[in-house]
Amino acid sequence: MIRSMTAFARADRHLQGAELAWELRSVNHRYLELMPRLPDALRGLENATRERCRQRLGRGKVDITLRYQPDATDAELELNEPLVKRLSEAARRVGDLVLHAGQVNPLEVLQFPGVLSARQIDGDALEAAALELLDQALDALLETREREGEQLGKMILDRLDRVEQEVERVRQALPAIRDALRERLKQRVQDAVDSPDPDRLEQELVLAAQKMDVDEELDRLVTHVAEVRRVVTKGGPVGRRLDFLMQELNREANTLASKSVDAETTAAAVELKVLIEQMREQVQNIE
Repeated sequence: MIRSMTAFARADRHLQGAELAWELRSVNHRYLELMPRLPDALRGLENATRERCRQRLGRGKVDITLRYQPDATDAELELNEPLVKRLSEAARRVGDLVLHAGQVNPLEVLQFPGVLSARQIDGDALEAAALELLDQALDALLETREREGEQLGKMILDRLDRVEQEVERVRQALPAIRDALRERLKQRVQDAVDSPDPDRLEQELVLAAQKMDVDEELDRLVTHVAEVRRVVTKGGPVGRRLDFLMQELNREANTLASKSVDAETTAAAVELKVLIEQMREQVQNIE
């Protein structure tokens, strides 16, 4: 299956005490260009991020953004029990020394520095979770690329059918075009001299036949169409190959137009160039 280079994907995850989210945006590009933007806390993942993307993507300009938001309200709290015990013992001793001492308020104990703290997220575990989430984002990106690539492939195959129809249209018209050309040349010679010169007529016909001999161009068009269809059906990273084939198709269509000696062939050549340009635009988005 062929893949488009234009796609977007997002993957997010809620961890204990943090939110992680990857956003991947890719557009067409001649090569693979990766542009990662990572938060300072996870800056060490840049090389691993690039390597994972290189393993999965062939071409395209890819913006890679990782969002990391610590959530203190959801962080797991740790109670310093030894400190609480020492404070409780100190409060009891103070109570023995003070008349009419009140009961110790637990909330006041919690406010004492060092009694309660948020457990820090393990750095290794955070990085491992981020990379696992990146794989999910890449999976989603590739799925989108493949869906769009499937649609591009269908449009290209449809236009290939229409290219073949135009080629066949010219082939069917060639005998009548040659006969009409022969009659026009014969009339020109008859108008130029009182009595037709068979040698001159034959010379004119040979020159005209050479000019409008488009069988080779039609054959090459059919050959290129077959190769494009094979490449699209095979799939994979075929964008560069298809771009080359579009150039070859366009070359034959231009030659056909330059050799045209009648309106029908000219119209067919123009339609071929339109179809090839449409395919070329689609091919530019294929990986």
